[in-house]
Amino acid sequence: MRAMRDIVGHADIGVTMTIYAHASLDEKREALRKLDERLK
Repeated sequence: MRAMRDIVGHADIGVTMTIYAHASLDEKREALRKLDERLK
């Protein structure tokens, strides 16, 4: 989660946890796919 926080730019890991901890597996996969596209 700390790496994700740094990647998305959240100052507070609690924000990251709130957003990503409740996401379904499919939503997480889609978010990572989008992140991968942006990093290319």
